[in-house]
Amino acid sequence: MSSAWFDLGWQSWMLGIEASTVIAMRMASLVRGGAEADREIELMLIEKIEAGHQLQAKFSRLGVGAAPATAMATALKHYRGKNRLRLSR
Repeated sequence: MSSAWFDLGWQSWMLGIEASTVIAMRMASLVRGGAEADREIELMLIEKIEAGHQLQAKFSRLGVGAAPATAMATALKHYRGKNRLRLSR
């Protein structure tokens, strides 16, 4: 197995761990209910839509002939960055 694909696998695993942590944090906020939960839901939807649009723009800049590993690395870097930002709050 090439080290590039191994690294992508590792980055995917890390994304899963980070995403699980973000989900747990958000669920803790939602369970409390009230205005804070309403704001968290609104923020969550806004962040997801914006992240998807940003990734689509990054993919369009890569071009049609981009290697699958390049596209995967771009997506992983994008979403791991979003998770790190969320975890730092």
